[in-house]
Amino acid sequence: MAESVESLGSIKELGVKAAEAKAPAVAKIDKLGRSYATGRRKTATARVWVKRGTGKITINGKVIEDYFARPVLRLMIKQPLEAAKRETEVDVVCTVKGSGLTGQAGAVRHGIARALVGFEPDLRPAMRPGKFLTRDPRAVERKKYGKAGARRSFQFSKR
Repeated sequence: MAESVESLGSIKELGVKAAEAKAPAVAKIDKLGRSYATGRRKTATARVWVKRGTGKITINGKVIEDYFARPVLRLMIKQPLEAAKRETEVDVVCTVKGSGLTGQAGAVRHGIARALVGFEPDLRPAMRPGKFLTRDPRAVERKKYGKAGARRSFQFSKR
């Protein structure tokens, strides 16, 4: 940043130069041809590996239909693959723990999206509109002292 700035126009030109100087994204693939990512939601953590394949999704050693019985959760997990149009081109293997089934499904979805971008960096714009790369920060609020729950008070009694 040794260049001096004289006007607003020159600031815009500096921004354009910086954008051009940015190196193109490189795929992060290990020697087995897999891309790894971690997905999180509530207190669930999913470790996800994506590799070329036929579209098989395995969670904790089980087929997706056996692990997530509810169709809504299976649809949620497949959203990043559908956005990238890679439903039948990649296999997904993941291990997930913590939280409940809904939190785990959210963590797997987040992990799949991140692993796909690591596998093919050009898919990032396809993931953006669905906000698949953004970790959902919502979690259970902690219980406070003097309260029945996080915010609920005990029943009031005059006498």
